Amino acid sequence: MKIIVLPGDGIGPEITEATLRVLDVADQALSLGLEFETHQIGLVALKEQGTTLPDHVMARIPQADGVILGPVSHYDYPARDKGGINQSGELRVKFELYSNIRPCRSRKGLSILRKPMDLILVRENTEGFYSDRNMFAGSGEFMPDPDMALSVRKITAKASARVARTAFALARGRRKKVTAVHKANVVKMSDGLFLREVRRVATDFPDVELEELIVDATAALLIRTPDRFDVIVTTNMFGDILSDEASELSGSLGLGGSINLGDSICVAQAQHGSAPDIAGQGIANPTSLILSAAMLLQWRGQRDGNALILSAAQLIERAVDQVLDNPATRTRDVGGGLDTRAFTDAVIATLTNVLANNAAA
Repeated sequence: MKIIVLPGDGIGPEITEATLRVLDVADQALSLGLEFETHQIGLVALKEQGTTLPDHVMARIPQADGVILGPVSHYDYPARDKGGINQSGELRVKFELYSNIRPCRSRKGLSILRKPMDLILVRENTEGFYSDRNMFAGSGEFMPDPDMALSVRKITAKASARVARTAFALARGRRKKVTAVHKANVVKMSDGLFLREVRRVATDFPDVELEELIVDATAALLIRTPDRFDVIVTTNMFGDILSDEASELSGSLGLGGSINLGDSICVAQAQHGSAPDIAGQGIANPTSLILSAAMLLQWRGQRDGNALILSAAQLIERAVDQVLDNPATRTRDVGGGLDTRAFTDAVIATLTNVLANNAAA
């Protein structure tokens, strides 16, 4: 299994190194045959190659079995015509990574919720209010005069249907409920189209319940009754906001995995940003990227019918859970005292034990 590794900016190289250390332990123990091919992107690539996303990197991605993308500081990039390409948006659009999948599960001692949360948020990933990536040419955001700015939201039947299908397929393997989140009471045409396609896809999944909920009510109910949700499906910006809310409520934005998924390409990407203010200090929490990499393995294992890769994904997640369950082995951002390397060492030590117990079973 060949994995393209793009360390990114800020804390990206640090948490990417931690993630690869964990994957290497699983690889050595289970003979997974993982191969890592690293390429520079972001500010390093901009300085050396004049672009934050070199063409040769884009060319290699379809030839690999998966991608690990570290956090990027795209807010600090120059304009696109000066080499500043937002890699997250570019990969999602160019490779049609239409589903952003983010599990959110309460963690004991870290969640502020009174009731447990165990949900998956499936966010449409290629259009919506994200005007920098929703047009064939140019941007959906423009200024007719110096004192007026307009932004076009794009919703298509195709994108709505395919992200809905992802959500229903996930729900079928869980508690069989999908909540479609919208604002059709206000943006009637665009969210109306989204709901039309979700309802149409729902007819192919008669065993899965469909609930429809307005986005502001969803934001409130995630706090009051998080246990009512199983799989949430929604448009791009609503999904971005709600997934961050759910992650923070369940423990921390730094504790949830995330993948960007298309029909044949999967990109593992941490839920959080590049945190340049702590870059190079060795205190970043690598949990999100480690769990995202485990999700990548799970996707590949399911796709290929590879039980070993599936097992590796499950065991890595189990090891991370055990380390986070112990307040003494948490990183500083979630109340512990460990730095990046010490936390990764704890995950590796736990994973080694989990692997040994699994082999003995």
